[in-house]
Amino acid sequence: MAQHSRGTTVPGRSPATLSEPVAAHRLLSLDIVLALLALAGGLRVLYLAAPAPALPAEAANVAHAYALGHFTAFTDAGGAGVSPFGWWQLSAYTMLLDAFGRSATALAAVRETMLVVAVLGALLLWVLARRLGLTRWAAAAAVLLLAASPLALGLQRLVVVEHLAAAWALGALVLLTRPGARIRHDVLAALCLLAAVLTSPLALVFLPAAGWLLVRRAPVRAALVAVLLNLGLGIAFGPASGILRPHLAAAGHPSVADWVALDPSWAVLSTVALVAALAVPSLRPFAVSGLLLVATLLVPGVPDTAVLALLLPVTPLLLAGVVQAVTRQRFPAHRWEARRGTGVALAAVVLVAATAVGWGYGYPAMTPAADRNGPLAEAREWLRVNASGARVLVGDAAWAELAKAGWPTGMLVASSACTVTCPPAEWAVFTADETGLRHRYPDIGAAFETAAATAVFGTGDDRVTVSRLGLPPADPAAPSEASARAHAGEALQASTRITFTPDAAGPLRAGHVDPRLIATLAALAALQPVGVAAFPEVPGEDPAGQPRRRVLLTGGEDGAAAFYTGQRDLFRPSSVARTGGGVLVTYPLFAPPGLLVPFSSP
Repeated sequence: MAQHSRGTTVPGRSPATLSEPVAAHRLLSLDIVLALLALAGGLRVLYLAAPAPALPAEAANVAHAYALGHFTAFTDAGGAGVSPFGWWQLSAYTMLLDAFGRSATALAAVRETMLVVAVLGALLLWVLARRLGLTRWAAAAAVLLLAASPLALGLQRLVVVEHLAAAWALGALVLLTRPGARIRHDVLAALCLLAAVLTSPLALVFLPAAGWLLVRRAPVRAALVAVLLNLGLGIAFGPASGILRPHLAAAGHPSVADWVALDPSWAVLSTVALVAALAVPSLRPFAVSGLLLVATLLVPGVPDTAVLALLLPVTPLLLAGVVQAVTRQRFPAHRWEARRGTGVALAAVVLVAATAVGWGYGYPAMTPAADRNGPLAEAREWLRVNASGARVLVGDAAWAELAKAGWPTGMLVASSACTVTCPPAEWAVFTADETGLRHRYPDIGAAFETAAATAVFGTGDDRVTVSRLGLPPADPAAPSEASARAHAGEALQASTRITFTPDAAGPLRAGHVDPRLIATLAALAALQPVGVAAFPEVPGEDPAGQPRRRVLLTGGEDGAAAFYTGQRDLFRPSSVARTGGGVLVTYPLFAPPGLLVPFSSP
């Protein structure tokens, strides 16, 4: 028998031969981890396409990340919470990797950070599961649940600082469960826990699990970590509270019920896992922290989305651990090797059956949006074309999008500036969930008393409205502008010198055509026959009730182009362009009243 410095070897087998199975197992683990991370990242890239913020805190976090990275001031409208350390993290990523420059929207740029954090969280979950004694396949099942659950996909795409806090907390737990951990690992774990709490105060619920793990391993080190953590928290919540102290966002939608609807099986399996894990010694610390998180859902004012963001990585770990513990108890150690395959297969079938029901609804409900830009980007482009450089009153979401597009931040009036008196503005851009700001800031409501919607993009909760402020009050005794346009349109349509396609005749009869187009078409028809192919809609203006101010002319295109190019004053178009379909004439917004006068059809 060959002798070696570290002991003896099996007769007839070299150390290299013994290391081959170990290397093979490590390669298999690496393959599994890479496949799971690719799945988690790929799915999140796909579902990153949902364009609109789902809660006010997301819009404010995006704006704060942009403002910090571009050294400009921004104060949100309130209710979105405070997390300076979280905003610094978001800003650092977006600036270092030029996310704002690469992304179509500011929202997509910061959501990219959430994608990276989600993949990192999946990796940390794998390492933590393995260090807690879960088998390779049990750890893979835990990561798979986190990677592919519709609830996780929907929640982890949102710019919520609790996702950052969860990653910090997982990092601390990974350090605390490291075999042969040294004091430097405990110090790093304390710093990770401090970072988690400074990102979101809800991360305090992970302290019992961390302390439990430390006391089990080294009580003296637990005291050291406690001292370091308390010192850091004392500074952050004391002398440095003005720049570090976090505050939770206000409670609101989406609620727990809204999220659970995406994956009902997650709620059922998580509840079972949280309770059953109390009976498994290695999982008990995590079960206690998970139950504390669930208890915070009952506290008034705590945002449900924030709690679920921290709970997401906990319950898959507990579920996988409980299933493994039950399976091993069912098949004792001396029979485990022979029947391991059966136990794993059975557990897999149960999990797949339980999750398939919920995911069958959740994935269709999460169908990615076809348009990755979304209503805010459309409103931004509309303003660029029609109101470039104007002073705009904006909500939190529009502030970041317009600032990213190059709008001078000094010309953006944030809602928070209207605490006493709103600075003067010419336009306003608000999303559907920001209409309540008119009640929070009365001067915003006063500004809208002389406003009218000029363009509307999106529908329902995704709706974005662009309004013109400071319009003169309407004269109630004046005749209806729409009826005057409809009457003049009918007279114009009766002309034998103008040919209208059905697409052009409909808006004309309905009174949806700009009076400047009606008047100039009548004048052009006196000079030459005219063909009108369409009155193309300017995107966003039809839902706001604005008349169509573009016309596509066919036949006699040279004369039509020369006619409109030569117009002056009120009847001068903003553009006359030749296209493949004819001459496209576009007028600027807001025709002066009283332009329609009686005329005879040629």
